[in-house]
Amino acid sequence: MNLTELQARARRIKLLLTDCDGVLTDNGVYYSERGEEMKRFSIRDGMAVERLRAVGVESGIMTGETSGSVQKRADKLRITELHLGIKDKPARLHEILARTGLAAEEIAFIGDDTNDVEILKLVGLAACPGDATSFARAVADFHCETRGGHGCFRELAEFIIASR
Repeated sequence: MNLTELQARARRIKLLLTDCDGVLTDNGVYYSERGEEMKRFSIRDGMAVERLRAVGVESGIMTGETSGSVQKRADKLRITELHLGIKDKPARLHEILARTGLAAEEIAFIGDDTNDVEILKLVGLAACPGDATSFARAVADFHCETRGGHGCFRELAEFIIASR
């Protein structure tokens, strides 16, 4: 897909959904004897949520994990489109479309692994981090240069904003 077509797709986006682990985080997690303790998030990705909101694009998180740290991050960023413990991402996308009245072409999704492939095929703009698996890279329209957890969400957000 050429740059002009990517920009045209980006102009239609009203909701940017993201996977968490491997996109908002660096794919690492810290464990103690009590279980999961911490995940690392990029502050720049947080700024992207604010910048998108300023131009009328909402952000959301859809992840297979059920994690208190992801809930805390979403609360801090005032993300209301939060979907934890989602094993069937395409089904949840269809629920979002029905509830919001948005068309699939108005949604972007950034994901990094096999569990994101099917939803990446359904949205108007599919993206992946620079260190995504070959499975996600094969179906993504936009390949970030930045790795997961190091600002790839921000990179995609800035592309969407600049395309307007």
